[in-house]
Amino acid sequence: MQETINTAIKDALAEMGLQPVDFVVEHPTDVSHGDYATNVALVAAKQADTNPREFAGTLKEKLAGVIEHIADITIAGPGFINFHLDRRYFTGVTDRILQDAQSWGRNDTWKSKLVLVEYTDPNPFKEFHIGHLFTNSVGESIARLFTMAGADVKRVNYQGDIGMHVAHAVWGMQNMNITTDSVFTARELGAAYARGATAYKEQPEVAEEMKRINRALYERSDPALNALYDKGRAASLAYFEEIYKLLDTTFERYFFESEAAPKGKALVLAHPDVFTKSDGAYVFDGEKEGLHTRVFLNSEGLPTYEAKELALANMKAEVYPYDHSVISTANEITEYFKVLLCAMSKVYPELAAKTEHIGHGTVRLSEGKMSSRTGSVIPAVDFIDEITEAAQKKAAEAGARGVDVDTARDVAIGAIKYATLKSNVLQDTIFNKDQALSFEGDSGPYLQYTHARICSVLEKAATAGVVPSVSVAPEAPYAIERIIYQFPEVVERSLTERSPHHVAGYLTELASAFNTFYAHERIADATDEYAPYKAAVADAVRQTLANGLWVLGIKAPERM
Repeated sequence: MQETINTAIKDALAEMGLQPVDFVVEHPTDVSHGDYATNVALVAAKQADTNPREFAGTLKEKLAGVIEHIADITIAGPGFINFHLDRRYFTGVTDRILQDAQSWGRNDTWKSKLVLVEYTDPNPFKEFHIGHLFTNSVGESIARLFTMAGADVKRVNYQGDIGMHVAHAVWGMQNMNITTDSVFTARELGAAYARGATAYKEQPEVAEEMKRINRALYERSDPALNALYDKGRAASLAYFEEIYKLLDTTFERYFFESEAAPKGKALVLAHPDVFTKSDGAYVFDGEKEGLHTRVFLNSEGLPTYEAKELALANMKAEVYPYDHSVISTANEITEYFKVLLCAMSKVYPELAAKTEHIGHGTVRLSEGKMSSRTGSVIPAVDFIDEITEAAQKKAAEAGARGVDVDTARDVAIGAIKYATLKSNVLQDTIFNKDQALSFEGDSGPYLQYTHARICSVLEKAATAGVVPSVSVAPEAPYAIERIIYQFPEVVERSLTERSPHHVAGYLTELASAFNTFYAHERIADATDEYAPYKAAVADAVRQTLANGLWVLGIKAPERM
C-alpha cells in the first residue's frame, strides 16, 4: 500500500506538469491522523506557485477515488496529507495471513538473486566465545532477511585453520603432553592456545619455535605436526557444529584459510602493479586511495589475512556464482575491509562491486565477566548454560512448574539474540541478564511468551466452538489491525537498512498491542458475533510474531 500511494502521488504530480520531488510516505505517530501521511505538498507547493495547504487540497482532489482501499483523505497542519484505509483492507490482510501464513511478510525485491552471507567465522584451536555468538546472531538475521526478500541464500563460514594462533595451540598441545593418541576436548584446545599465546609473548626462544611450527604447518612438511594438527582441527570443527545446532544455524559451505593461503600468495605475486615490495614484504599502498597501507605478504613470504581474504572472494565465486556477497563481522575491522575491498577492486573489480561488508558493534556484559573456565574469553556454551539456568529460575519464580531444559534453552537463546538485535547493529550494546530474561516487554522471552499465550487463547476458543473467520467483522478496525499490516514494510526496511532492530521493535509493539486487545476483548465467547473475527485477528498476530521471530533467529514456542 505504501508503494501504491507513492506511485499515485508521482502520477498526479506528472499530470499537473510538475517535476519530480523528494517526498516521504510514512505512518503517522498518532494513528488518529491516518494510516499513512505524506509531506509532498510541503516540498512541491513552491514549484506550483502556491502555498502548501492549498496545494494539498488540489492534490487531494486529484487522488480522490484513485487508490483502492482509501476510505478518506484529510489535510492536517501546514499541508500534510493523511490517508485512512478502509475496513475491507484490514479484513483482507487478516484473511491473507490465515490463508498464506508462511509467505506473510515476504517480498520479491531479491527474487532469483544468489546471495552469499558469511558470518560467525570462529577459528579452530580457539574457543568459540560470546563474540562469535553475537556475530552469529547478526549474520543469521541478515541471511533470513534476504530469504524474506526472495533471494537464494547460501550461508558460508570462513575459518582460520592456519596461522600463528594455530602454532600457539599446537605448541601448547605438545607442552600439555596432548598427542594423537590422547582423548581431549575442544575446550582443552582453547587452554592449549592460551598457554601457547602467553609463552609466545613472554619467551623469545619459544616464539622462534612457534614460527618454525607455523611455517611447517603452512608447508605440511612435518608428518608428526600434521597428525597433531589434523586431530585438533577435527575436534574444533565438531565442537563448533554442536554450537551451530544450538543456534539453529546451518552453513552450506565452509571455507578455510589453509585453502586460501597459497592462492592469496599467488595473487599478490601475480599483481606487482597492485602490491609493491617494502622491507621484504608486499604491501598495498592504501594511502594513495585515502586509506591506509596494509601488508599482504609478510617478510617471511607468508600470506597475511588480507591476501587470504582476497583469494577467498574468488573461491566463493567459483563455488557459488553469486549476485551479491555479504560479510558480517565486528566493526573493529571495518577499516581493514575498506582497504581489502579497494585492493580487490584492482584485482577482481567485478567481485568487489558485488561485495558488501556489514560491521556491527560489540556486546558487553552489565555484570562484568561471567563464569569462564578457560583463558580470558567467555565460552559461548558457558554463557548459554548460565542464561538457561537463569531462565529456569525465573520461570519457577513466576509459578511455572517443570520447565524443561530444552524450552529454557530456547528462551535463553531468544533472550541473547533479541538483546543483540534490538538496537541498531552498528552500535555497541550492553547485555543485562535480568532485562534480557524479562517477561514484561522489550525482550525475546516477552515475545515468545506472547506467542505461546495466543496459542493457548486459540485453543480455549476452539474448545468453546469459536473458529477463526473473517466473514463477520466489526465496522471499525481494531487498533491492533493498524499494526499488523505494517509487517511486510518493516521487513523490507530492515533489509534495505541492514537493520534487524526494526523487526525487533515492531514485534514488541505488536505484542504489547495484543495484550491490550486481549484485556478488552472476549475471544473464547461463542455468544459474541465478532468472536470468530477476533480469533482470526489473534491468529494473525500469532503468525506475524512467529514469522518475525524467525527473522531474528528466535524460536516461537507454543507453550511456556
